[in-house]
This record gives sequence, C-alpha cells and structure tokens, in this order.
Amino acid sequence: MAQSLESRLSRRERQIMDYLFQHGSATVARVRLGIPDAPSYSAVRALLGILEQKGHVRHREDGPRYVYEPTESRENARKSALRQMVRIFFDGSLPQAVAGLLELSDRKLSGADADQLAVLIQKARAETR
Repeated sequence: MAQSLESRLSRRERQIMDYLFQHGSATVARVRLGIPDAPSYSAVRALLGILEQKGHVRHREDGPRYVYEPTESRENARKSALRQMVRIFFDGSLPQAVAGLLELSDRKLSGADADQLAVLIQKARAETR
C-alpha cells in the first residue's frame, strides 16, 4: 500500500511531485525540464524510482519511455499533509491551526473571506450533530 505524502520528501522529491501534480503525468525528460535547477537525467530517473518505491508515483510504458504519474490526487495529498501539520504543530487542535493561519496572513480578512469561513464552520457543525 502506498505511503501517504505526509512522509518526508526531499526538496527534489517535492519538486518532482509538484510537477507531476500540476501536469498529471510526465517522462523523466519532461520532469527534468520542468523543475528548477534540475539535476542530471540519471538523477531525476533515480529520484522517480525512489518515489515509486515509496508508493508516491507509478509508471506506465510508452514505447521505450516510462511515463510517471502520482498514485493519489493532489487533493488527497493536501488533506494528508494538513492533517499531519495540525497533529504535529498544533497538538491536533483545529482551532489553534486556523488561528495560526489567520495570524500568518499578510492581509486583513475580507468580509467575503469571513463569510466563507462562517459558512464552512456552520457546515462542519451540522455534520457533527
């Protein structure tokens, strides 16, 4: 079974995953062209092999090339990473995590944003009853 993306990824592994999430699938050559300050073709191929062993990507053959794609959606990876962040940095407290995010914001919360958050809170309350 694939490990979730909450497991540690190196900077390069994260760059590759970001590229694959953005593009859906890609060959080693395309990944290499799409990441900043890319290492050699062989290094990218090796990193994709590591990501495949970790269960984060899978490949299919397209003639002589391998085409790699993520094993889970970006949305599932995002949820998993947020769950991990809340658990580790906020002792599992959702209110503390939200407060922390609001404190980090470089702009004031707009009325529309506050309204949207209120709707989400109401929806969560209704689902827990």
